[in-house]
Amino acid sequence: MGPVTPDTTGRVVAIRGAVVDVRFDTERLPRINEAVSIAGPDGSAVMIEIQAHLDTHTVRGIALQATNGLRRGAEAQPVGGPVEVPVGEAVLGRLLDVTGRIGDAGGALPADVKRSPIHRAAPPFRARSGTAELFHTGIKVFDLLTPLAKGSKAAMFGGAGVGKTVLVMELIHAMVSTYRGISVFSGVGERSREGHELLQEMTAAGVLDRTVLVYGQMNEPPGARWRVPLTALTIAESFRDEAHQDVLLLMDNVFRFVQAGAEVSGLLGRLPSRVGYQPTLATEVAELQERIASAGDAAVTAIEAVYVPADDFTDPAVMTIASHVDSMVVLSRAMAADGMYPAIDPVESSSVLLDPLILGEAHVAVANEVRRAIEHYRGLQDVISLLGMEELGSEDRRIVERARRLQRFLTQPFTVTEAFTGIPGRSVALEDTIAGCKAILAGECDDWDESALYMIGTLDEAREKQAAGKDAA
Repeated sequence: MGPVTPDTTGRVVAIRGAVVDVRFDTERLPRINEAVSIAGPDGSAVMIEIQAHLDTHTVRGIALQATNGLRRGAEAQPVGGPVEVPVGEAVLGRLLDVTGRIGDAGGALPADVKRSPIHRAAPPFRARSGTAELFHTGIKVFDLLTPLAKGSKAAMFGGAGVGKTVLVMELIHAMVSTYRGISVFSGVGERSREGHELLQEMTAAGVLDRTVLVYGQMNEPPGARWRVPLTALTIAESFRDEAHQDVLLLMDNVFRFVQAGAEVSGLLGRLPSRVGYQPTLATEVAELQERIASAGDAAVTAIEAVYVPADDFTDPAVMTIASHVDSMVVLSRAMAADGMYPAIDPVESSSVLLDPLILGEAHVAVANEVRRAIEHYRGLQDVISLLGMEELGSEDRRIVERARRLQRFLTQPFTVTEAFTGIPGRSVALEDTIAGCKAILAGECDDWDESALYMIGTLDEAREKQAAGKDAA
């Protein structure tokens, strides 16, 4: 049986929401993951992606756009391969949907724009290039405990309302000023408000001309939300492989990609697996994550937000995503409730890059000491809440007081929240973060008020705050 050709025409025989069945007279059917374009009622085309062969003449596909008004008998034209999306310089500064259609008011793309299929294999292991070149974000707790290297993947895990999107926005803001590569933002199941705010932020910062925005919004069919990360990744790979430019890929929210896959799986009638997720969960996540890599002299570096349902970190989707990332940034609801922003948990967060061979002995020693002190404090919290600090030995009391100061020093005002807090954002060099933590651990701040260390940048700022407080007293 030869491959399907674009001149093979089929007819729609059934439509059930996002599931569309198409019958072809020939036995040469489109392959799995290939696209078929169906003529819509208003002259537009609805793209579907083939997911099953029902018999020798009929295929079943998932719609990537709304099927409202689509009718049985409508003409269906195979495109001869997977969905192809525009890539290259022409898409910089533009907002696209899952099929590459323009979603902004900037006019059409050039007719000769290069297009690439959204399905492709991950680069082979031998073609990957490891690098220890670090990205410095200016966020103290991020740079100290969960460093990010070129070509690596960092994921921020947290439940609803603990600050994942704010942290992604701050990372974008912090890195666009120093990062000279291309940024690709993928909004998976985003609210239109969040997309609008991001567009305004990037326009105001003057970085939109180096950024591509790709959205599969919350109100779109599950097929669009399921495939939009692949569209963004295809654009990122094009800059990496053809333009040899480093790319920063930002995804918010990867859990909604898994969720959309579960919806698609249910629509196709597949039996659910653990906790109701799709049986193909591990494969789908791997197909996405393994394409994020360094190849040749350029790299795709990913920062991903991951929603944790009901704060359950043992959820199969969360565990599957976590197994692929280099830096795991865990956001804590308890820390957010205490006003410790960013609410990054220093104990639960981890990174494979926290290695003396990559970061140096001094950085790793301070990071481990900070984690150890805060962990010791948490172990004593029940004793403190029941009996008070007075019942602790002198050594334990000293560690607890320093751990509390460390927690406050690792808070930081963000530029993107300045409108709400009234506090200007701070960006802190890694050397200043390490020096500040080292000074607190050495006892230099033991007689300072804890409030002097809260929501500041460097330790020098805390010193000024402490001196001002004493003068006022």
